[in-house]
Amino acid sequence: MKITVLMGSPNRNGSTALLADSFIKGADESGHTCNVIDVCHCDIHPCIGCVRCGYEGPCVQKDDTEMIRKELLSSDMVVFATPLYYYGMSAQLKTVVDRFCAYNSSLNSRHLKSALLTVAWNADDWTFDALKAHYQTLVRYINFEDQGMILGYGCGTVSMTKRSGYPEKAYQLGKNL
Repeated sequence: MKITVLMGSPNRNGSTALLADSFIKGADESGHTCNVIDVCHCDIHPCIGCVRCGYEGPCVQKDDTEMIRKELLSSDMVVFATPLYYYGMSAQLKTVVDRFCAYNSSLNSRHLKSALLTVAWNADDWTFDALKAHYQTLVRYINFEDQGMILGYGCGTVSMTKRSGYPEKAYQLGKNL
């Protein structure tokens, strides 16, 4: 299976990267191919709502969205990897998701598998409620097949994350696909 990981953390060596790396290791060991797109360091502009794409492209903006589109439409699975920023995904990842509208029908018809990998400093039981709801809405709307969510409560630093069970859970999610 070809898996695209949309890395939504600007911190290349942070807790989100640790979960993504663990997931990728497990997926690789099971024979899957993973490609990481570092969306925080891509040239992606917000959707301007012009609808010239007709919800099936091409977008009038010329940025890295076309590269992401080609990668996703040739994949079997998408993984959203993001730190929790004010109870949602990072702005960089949200910008990429908003641009899905330019290839909505194609993306919907792919029936991709999906997963969410996320971390937060906060450990309250409600910490991920808004992000989970957003992800589950994407799954429903875009016709993804959810493979699971790794919600890293209390992962404020890499050392905290390493001491938690979340990297192992991410590894097992990738391994068991």
